Amino acid sequence: MAHWNVSLIHLLKGDLETGWAEHEWRKKTTIESRPREFPQPEWNGQKLNGQTILIHAEQGFGDTIQFVRYIPLVASHGGRVLFQCPVELSSLMRHSLKTADIVTAADLPDFSVHCPLLSLPAIFKTRLDSIPAETPYLKSPPESSARWRELLNQTGAAKRVGLVWAGNPRRKLDRQRSLRLDQLAPLASAPGIQFHGLQKGEAAEQAANPPTNMKLIDQTAKLTDFAETAGLIDNLDLVITVDTAVAHLAGAMGKPIWVLLGYVPAWRWLLNRNDSPWYPTMRLFRQAALDDWTDPIAQAAEALHEFTKK
Repeated sequence: MAHWNVSLIHLLKGDLETGWAEHEWRKKTTIESRPREFPQPEWNGQKLNGQTILIHAEQGFGDTIQFVRYIPLVASHGGRVLFQCPVELSSLMRHSLKTADIVTAADLPDFSVHCPLLSLPAIFKTRLDSIPAETPYLKSPPESSARWRELLNQTGAAKRVGLVWAGNPRRKLDRQRSLRLDQLAPLASAPGIQFHGLQKGEAAEQAANPPTNMKLIDQTAKLTDFAETAGLIDNLDLVITVDTAVAHLAGAMGKPIWVLLGYVPAWRWLLNRNDSPWYPTMRLFRQAALDDWTDPIAQAAEALHEFTKK
């Protein structure tokens, strides 16, 4: 566990090569999200020569979305790629990843070698200046985008901004990334904005009582999986979110995405910067003091005023 925690510090500081090496210790920990084990040998980057490789997702939805960018690099090694992912992501992945066959944990075909998804950055020796950051690498299914386009065209021509204000409350340290919808009231001061609630879970109930003057349309019931969420995002002008999977999804789609970050962020957001080398269209708004959302929300509200002028 000490090695694994050291890896997170190195990654947070931007020392990715050291961080990836230490991050392999997660396989020996007792953390709930450690990667699965298989009797087949683990791939270390060698040529596949026609063999079938299983790449298996680990950790959260956001981690899966962030690191599927490596799947085409695996396919370039000359084998058949199977990608095992959560069922909630399967439809989106089948549409977006043309170099892999998408499978779920309950239905694994035969394979020769395997690799956990988050071991791929180490295998490909990823540094800050060599992150495969070309977007979009995930795309909404055309039928989903078309359905949402028709629906949103009925709501007017205002700037459309998606909102997510909370993560999964059962995740460790969730309180450091989540907030309440009413705390986003300063965003409502920007003129000509139509907000769309992308929030899932218990926190979605807050959409029934949005802040004063916030024109919020709650889309929760229609977001049945990540493919549907991608269809809606494809028709938005901007997404503003806390650190959740939606941040990764919008970033992977190449959409404008603003992320509100706690004082101690997840390692992937690094330190002291307002952009992300993982997602070119992302802008970061950071807490200046622990548990104080005043600054990032005020900065986002000011930026939103400028955004409406474009």
